[in-house]
Amino acid sequence: MKLIIEKYMKHLPAYTSIKPRYEILDGLRGVAALMVVCFHIAECYSMNPVDKLLNHGYLAVDFFFVLSGFVIGYAYDDRWTNGHLSIKGFVKRRLIRLQPLVFLGMLLGFATFYFSDCPSYYKVSDTAVWMLLGSTVLSAFLIPQPASMNVRGTEELSSVNIPVWSLIFEYIGNLLYALFIRRLSLKGLGMTVILMAVILIDSALSLNLFGMLKTYDFPLSLNAGFFLSAEHIYIGGARMGYSFFAGLLLSRTGRFCTVKGGFWWCSLLIIVALAMPCFGGWTHSWMDGFYNAVCVLFLFPFVVALGAGSTLAGKHSTAVCRFMGDISYPLYITHYPLMYVLFAWVENHPDASAGHHAVAIGSVLLADIGLAYAALKLYDEPVRAWLRKHC
Repeated sequence: MKLIIEKYMKHLPAYTSIKPRYEILDGLRGVAALMVVCFHIAECYSMNPVDKLLNHGYLAVDFFFVLSGFVIGYAYDDRWTNGHLSIKGFVKRRLIRLQPLVFLGMLLGFATFYFSDCPSYYKVSDTAVWMLLGSTVLSAFLIPQPASMNVRGTEELSSVNIPVWSLIFEYIGNLLYALFIRRLSLKGLGMTVILMAVILIDSALSLNLFGMLKTYDFPLSLNAGFFLSAEHIYIGGARMGYSFFAGLLLSRTGRFCTVKGGFWWCSLLIIVALAMPCFGGWTHSWMDGFYNAVCVLFLFPFVVALGAGSTLAGKHSTAVCRFMGDISYPLYITHYPLMYVLFAWVENHPDASAGHHAVAIGSVLLADIGLAYAALKLYDEPVRAWLRKHC
């Protein structure tokens, strides 16, 4: 890791772009992705919504959506007005940016599937290769799969590599932006954000104002969007809709904040917010829903505004931001196949010592980071360069 950071420091002067990059935001995306990995590691030891560690790691997805809306607005808004970008060109750019790693993530999920056999995934050892292949192909093209095709016996949009669910909503947000939202005035965009905020509050607090939510012992709040059901699609749409459009609104207003050491303060805010324990427990679950709403409605847009308005000081901080930003998407999209392996190991070794668990966790974490970096340099960057040249 130290050698990689030093490599990034050596190449800092060569970094150029048509538009100046918000390097702090790049780094924050990596911090949030790393928290997602830690959240999923914690889930290997407890799926209990009240007791699990890093309880709110799933909210990192909402932070990603805010960042995505902000960056999309910053990168593309002016290109429509001067005629340098068409809808077809925009879609092609987004496909080239996102899709290659989706394919790789699916291949990794396919490769590790049979290593995740454990009591909780009862279908693994009985699943035919053709069914696994079919599920992988559907997921690779972001086609939601019916329960009959789900190789883990659940209703996930993608059972081979679960985090892909958020890419489905990301593409929807991108298409809505290209077709309609980009044309809205500042006032129209603001009204859209307010409308989505109402739906988000309905989801977070489980108010069921529109009859879309079910009743559970512990409400889903915003920890949803990854199942193929009307309720999950409603909540996932609210999460993407508010966060993506709020980020877009923020990029257009340009109302940022400034603080010295912005990257480190913003990183601390993200880590603390995602690591917070469950509020209210089983009996007062509305408190946790309220916390979800506060993070998404206010905290994450504030962190993006703070990161966008602050500047980096020192080559070391810049190198860290660069590295974290570069591996953020590869880390997010390729880490989960190893979670299946860790989950199976934990369940199949109930008597393992604390030391063995520490080694297993550390190994998976380092392997995920190394895999992300290798995927970036050996696959993603070369493939995207080829696609940009030939497509």
